[in-house]
Amino acid sequence: MPTDPRGLRSDAPLLDAWLRFQEQDPTPFTIPGHKRRLDLVGDVVAGDVPLYAGLDTMQLSRGVLADAEARAARAWGVDLCRFSVGGSTHGNQALALAVGRPGQRVVVSRTLHRSMLLGLVLAGLEPVWVRPRVDPAHGLPTGVHPDDVAAALAGAPDAVAVLVGDPSYVGTVGDVAGLADVAHAHDVPLVVDAAWGAHLGWHPDLPPHALAAGADALVTSAHKGLPAVSQAALVLARSGRIDPARLDAAVEATATTSPAGAILASTDAARALLERDGAALLGDVAAAVAAVRARLSRTEGLLVLDGPGVDPTRLVLVLPGTGADGSRVEADLVAAGMPVEMADRDTLVAMVTMADNAEGLDALAAALEASLARHRGSPVRS
Repeated sequence: MPTDPRGLRSDAPLLDAWLRFQEQDPTPFTIPGHKRRLDLVGDVVAGDVPLYAGLDTMQLSRGVLADAEARAARAWGVDLCRFSVGGSTHGNQALALAVGRPGQRVVVSRTLHRSMLLGLVLAGLEPVWVRPRVDPAHGLPTGVHPDDVAAALAGAPDAVAVLVGDPSYVGTVGDVAGLADVAHAHDVPLVVDAAWGAHLGWHPDLPPHALAAGADALVTSAHKGLPAVSQAALVLARSGRIDPARLDAAVEATATTSPAGAILASTDAARALLERDGAALLGDVAAAVAAVRARLSRTEGLLVLDGPGVDPTRLVLVLPGTGADGSRVEADLVAAGMPVEMADRDTLVAMVTMADNAEGLDALAAALEASLARHRGSPVRS
């Protein structure tokens, strides 16, 4: 039988609906076509329940999705939330459609994810590029600077929005409050692709989430920073500079008409968990990451990303000083059953979430130390 180990269903209507469906063990005459039989293609379809005629009626008369989205909007302190089963890709493209019309200009971070860049194409928007600054110590982006956005808006006074990504893929955090001030001084919305920051703002040692810092809208992936099923994401916005009806229409225009109920239920459950236990879970994992950072920083030549401008839950290693090739280190980690989020010659990125613990991070640190010792060479000069 399906489980709810932390008793979240009373605060998560979609999770409750998913559990009820499993507990009733129905014989559905609806899609999906596997009809919940596991003897056809196996366990890969276990737990797959549709939203329509599954978690709710075909007419959505029970309102469980609307209820769950309203709870998430309250949790992030805004008046609009939409769940997505298409990841932050879907959310980014919906926001591109919501903020402008074909031919209008928008100020855009040059390193934004391709989903937002494709959103510009879909919406017919013209980008005015602004580049994140780079820290010379490690060569990684530190975020778009408010002064650079101000200069871009001065050169494009007809721009209708500012679109940035924060936190970055490598966990660096920019001055979102400063960016919001600049955008609002020009009376345009600040839209933040926070795909990698669903957990931000839920512990006092973490940076605030973008909406708390003044942004008008954000997209975030519940399947990245939170314990939700792959493709789970949220679109969150406050009305004012964002037209709620236009955003709602944009979400519907770009969404599947057959949303997976398990993805939606996991998003709802992750939100409930974040509100109830997030601070405790995130505090523990941040402390474990701090300990591992301190341990690895003693490795000769290794630069461990740290400091106030870095997400305290992310583990990012810059390798040139060790002479080790990150791709070879990654191969060792994969062989040890510890794949990392990203690796290239010079950089390793380990994605750490509230599902991790100190024991697992200590094992990762030991494997990294052994691999770096194995592949150590002459420092690489950039």
